[in-house]
Amino acid sequence: MQEILLNIESKEIRYALLENGLLHDLVIERKKERQLTGNIYRGRVTNILHNIQSAFIDIGEGENGFIHISDIIENTKKYEELYGMDFEFEGETKKQKKTSANVDIEEVLKPDQPVLVQVVKEPIGTKGARLTSNISVAGRYLVLLPNSSHRGVSRKIEDRFVRDKLKKLIRAFEMPQEMGLICRTASASASREMLIEEANALFNTWESVRKSFQESTEQTLLFEESGLIKRAVLTAIDKRYDRILVDDYKTYQFCKRLYSRYSGEHSLRIEYYRDKVPMFERFNVEREIERSLRRKIWLNSGGYLYFDKTEAMYTIDVNSGRSTNSESDVEESLVRINMEAAEEISRQLRLRNIGGLVICDFIDMRYRKNQRRVLERLKECMKDDTAKCTILGMSDFGLIEMTRQRQRGSLMQTIFTNCPYCVGSGLIKTHESISIEIERALKKIIKCQDQYGLKLVVHPELENHLNVIDKSFLRNLAENLNAQLEFETNENFHINDYQFLSTINEQPIEV
Repeated sequence: MQEILLNIESKEIRYALLENGLLHDLVIERKKERQLTGNIYRGRVTNILHNIQSAFIDIGEGENGFIHISDIIENTKKYEELYGMDFEFEGETKKQKKTSANVDIEEVLKPDQPVLVQVVKEPIGTKGARLTSNISVAGRYLVLLPNSSHRGVSRKIEDRFVRDKLKKLIRAFEMPQEMGLICRTASASASREMLIEEANALFNTWESVRKSFQESTEQTLLFEESGLIKRAVLTAIDKRYDRILVDDYKTYQFCKRLYSRYSGEHSLRIEYYRDKVPMFERFNVEREIERSLRRKIWLNSGGYLYFDKTEAMYTIDVNSGRSTNSESDVEESLVRINMEAAEEISRQLRLRNIGGLVICDFIDMRYRKNQRRVLERLKECMKDDTAKCTILGMSDFGLIEMTRQRQRGSLMQTIFTNCPYCVGSGLIKTHESISIEIERALKKIIKCQDQYGLKLVVHPELENHLNVIDKSFLRNLAENLNAQLEFETNENFHINDYQFLSTINEQPIEV
């Protein structure tokens, strides 16, 4: 059974996909951080970076967006990345007259120039949105390419008869020669009339965008992609899910109205959740979210995974843990742990929404055939992922390198912020380390600044540590240098902070 749970709060919408009661996918959307991918804007060029052939574009969404020359010159790869699929284009593509290698960005963009751009990657942290001028207007079945003449069908439609039928249909569409059209995977189940109706709607949408761009004078949003609620309903219809459960009555009514247009395509149950127990708690989603925020994840086999993030990549370490390895074939026992780990890794990547470079360190296996088994299991499990993934082979050290398309901020970035104590490092200095620093600072202040009346202010926890040995030692040290030292606590201090004051004027002393 496949079902979608929609939890609606005043500042947040949470989407959870359950497969046979197990959390399979998770999307958290905050209202102040709404999704921008797919939106089309009238922007303004603010700065051109000639050395990296890029420019910053003000689109009126806070941080300026970023565009590279390859996002300006026609590039079919951008369409593949945006929609997370591979396309097979009809006929040979025209040889491009210009490529990003032989065009200077200053030939096509000037400061303060108005530009029509689309967001292809969400702004994350301090990085602005990634933009493109290769505009595409996506519908449920089709994608309109206003600046490209390509017409093709998604390779994910495997039925040869259906593919041929769709190719003939889109070739027959009467459209401007410079425009292209792509059939998405869902178009396989659509009728000819439905496809024609959507093609006309997409064309009208594009005409409206073009007209708004010409009439506007400021940076503004010209076209907004479908919201999370609408995408959830259409996804449930296209993928033949069993049920949508909503815990907000207004949203429930909206889902029912939206579904009424497509009710003939699939029998989908849309239900309003009425129980007093919160929906995500009843279906164990809250517990799974909490589990996905941990560094360590236990497996049923007794093994466990460690998730760690560096500036360049995510690393996932597979360990045998509590597994007893009591089986006569130790190799097969390790393979079993690795196979389970591959399944859990694919699920955690979706739930945590990890993007970029990922390195998976599996338990070492002796035989190549077993390494291939684990690799194939990982690839098979990653097929369900809506984000585009590329997986390389397993190295002799048991490492698998992979990339996963970064669609939005990760779960950790959405929920957490850096700790003001450790500034994101996850570590603070020991009391012993701070005590040693205080000793050095005390000597420096007395000898170099000729300060002889001193007061040391520390956090109460640090004072508890100093009381054992160090307080008497520091007093004796000061006395030997002809100074006097007093102690004071301030519970508002950072646990690693300390400050020296002059007892003469109560002013802080710079160390």
